[in-house]
Amino acid sequence: MSNDTSAHHGELGDAEYAEFMALAAEEGFDIDEVDADLDAASHGPLPVLAVVGRPNVGKSTLVNRIIGRREAVVEDRPGVTRDRVTYEATWNGRRFKLVDTGGWEIDVLGIDKLVATQAEYGIESADAVLFVVDATVGATDTDEALVKLIRRAGKPVVLCANKVDGPSTEAEAAYLWSLGLGEPYPVSALHGRGSGDLLDAVLKALPEAPPQTFGNGQLGGPRRVALIGRPNVGKSSLLNKVAGEDRVVVNELAGTTRDPVDEMIELGGKTWKFVDTAGIRRRVHLTAGADFYASLRTSSALEKAEVAVVLIDASETLAEQDTRIISMAVEAGRAVVIAYNKWDQLDEERRYYLEREIERDLVQVQWAPRVNVSAKTGRHMEKLVPAIETALEGWETRITTARLNAFLGELVASHPHPIRGGKQPRILFGTQAGTRPPRFVLFASGFLEAGYRRFVERRLREEFGFEGTPISISVRVREKRKRK
Repeated sequence: MSNDTSAHHGELGDAEYAEFMALAAEEGFDIDEVDADLDAASHGPLPVLAVVGRPNVGKSTLVNRIIGRREAVVEDRPGVTRDRVTYEATWNGRRFKLVDTGGWEIDVLGIDKLVATQAEYGIESADAVLFVVDATVGATDTDEALVKLIRRAGKPVVLCANKVDGPSTEAEAAYLWSLGLGEPYPVSALHGRGSGDLLDAVLKALPEAPPQTFGNGQLGGPRRVALIGRPNVGKSSLLNKVAGEDRVVVNELAGTTRDPVDEMIELGGKTWKFVDTAGIRRRVHLTAGADFYASLRTSSALEKAEVAVVLIDASETLAEQDTRIISMAVEAGRAVVIAYNKWDQLDEERRYYLEREIERDLVQVQWAPRVNVSAKTGRHMEKLVPAIETALEGWETRITTARLNAFLGELVASHPHPIRGGKQPRILFGTQAGTRPPRFVLFASGFLEAGYRRFVERRLREEFGFEGTPISISVRVREKRKRK
């Protein structure tokens, strides 16, 4: 399929696209809007912007300003732990992802080193960098150190001079030309002043759509696996057990403070690439802010992976952090396998309680293949590969529009949407616009409730499999006008 068609129709072939648009016109949908919906649903990964800067320059306030809601926690004291590090944003109709690299003061390692470590994480998984400096303070030594880092990474950069609340501070912003990163954009993240010009510059720096960095099935490159889980859950032992003596090659990318290591590992007769395993092999002991640091690592590993193997310590009660890490993988749209480690240490009673916890806390990811392993003894490791392969297969599954609509027709006939306010919304037709993960667009005559959407997803899974992959379903409602 040539690139220009795929850009417009997502994964629909030309004939399928023509047939689909005819259907949409017949049902009274606005053709341009339908085209835009298909385009949005078929998008691959979004370009990533890393927001970098030393602590207290207003990065989180700026992130909130850009995403248009208060999601990044903003507090005056540095080092506030947050769950989220990745956010989606839209400016002038273009969508992109923001990675907030945080920033907190820790004396154990010295601030420069710590900020650098974090910034490197952010920069490494990004397509462009937004470097935030406090214009009222001017460029500090830490800022200079960060400039070196950004230069070394060779990524496009936009310089934001924050805390410019009026004309008097603008002169101070001009001093930042001295950093050698080009024009400083004066902004007040707090009041929103100047953020439009800044975002225009950001869009220029970001690629339209980033290259698919992960091994494409067709190209036969090794598939990319992220091994994630909360600290001390046994990721290192699992990796070492898996790598055993079969480690093929370790490509070290030299960095200043840590080297992200991708391990090529032979498993089940195939070579797999385990991405970004540096922190797994050499544990990073940080006290304050360690959760945020772990989130940043996880998010950066997920950006580069196709499938996430989430490791859970089966001998302990499921923690909120476990479910949060699973959510991160699902939100990142990756295939998911859940591996319960330390299975050999479970007695009957703990097994019983674990099953109850899974039913209660992991009901949203019942579709993820599950393996019970022991990283220590190597028990059941051979089950890991089929589970990963199953998840990747689900992640890449596509149903033709004709087959999907036959299925939707039967579904609506046998289980219509409940009547609300005297009306009964119906799914008119739909299409699968994208894969990796599967993305569906349904067109309906009225608003579909969340419960009904979940029901549709459940039936889709029963009918077509989709094991091990999140599914995205967006619904477009026909406007009241244009009836034929």
